[in-house]
Amino acid sequence: MDTLMDIIQGRRSIRRYEEQDVPSDLLDQVLEAVRWSPSWTNCQCWEIVVVKDPDIKARLQETIVPKNPATKAIVAAPVVLALCARTKESGYYSAMATTKFGDWFMYDLGLATQSLCLAAHNLGLGTVIVGLLDHDKAAAVLNVPDGMELVTLIPLGFPAKVGRAPERKPIADFVRNDSF
Repeated sequence: MDTLMDIIQGRRSIRRYEEQDVPSDLLDQVLEAVRWSPSWTNCQCWEIVVVKDPDIKARLQETIVPKNPATKAIVAAPVVLALCARTKESGYYSAMATTKFGDWFMYDLGLATQSLCLAAHNLGLGTVIVGLLDHDKAAAVLNVPDGMELVTLIPLGFPAKVGRAPERKPIADFVRNDSF
């Protein structure tokens, strides 16, 4: 088993997939990683729609903004995971937003997305996080109910191609000691 740092450093955005189904036990392991992700007061505000139907994936592809490099991945991947969040739950106490940033669902879904993508990579699967889309149209395709937001689409499958790691800033470029 790789170390956590190996998994973090090895994960890439995958936009090309093999024509091979994702076995249900691997999909379950990826979803289990989401289940164990941290969230505000453990509210676990996420809901995930698992999309395998080619017609639904084609309709989702139509919601992707032109020139998005992940456009083809929506239909090429055997599975697309639509991550949604219940709103006005994360970051709330007594039905009131309690932080400067209000609803924390984006933060919680970011944590869940990271868990999902790292678990998938560890299992030999690839993902790409797709956020450049018409969220409302994609939500309509999936019949996402009121009180929820579709946040991201994540194609999932066996990678056909894995690219090199992009350059990273040195730690000294983003760390400040004791004050900014």
